Amino acid sequence: MKCEIIPERCIACGLCQTIAPEIFDYTDDGLVLFVGEPDAIHEFIPIEKQPEVIQAAKRCPSHAILFQNS
Repeated sequence: MKCEIIPERCIACGLCQTIAPEIFDYTDDGLVLFVGEPDAIHEFIPIEKQPEVIQAAKRCPSHAILFQNS
């Protein structure tokens, strides 16, 4: 699965990091980023982490996380 983040939509509510802390983190300004890939806006998600990412995307109030099954 491919995941995309749109940092400019992020309102720093913290849900994604709470739901999928191994995938999502925040910049010092509170904008979403990928753990281990702070400059990336796309990342392929391992199968075992996909349910967490899907839940984070569905619960994101600003729609800053998108996913697409490959």
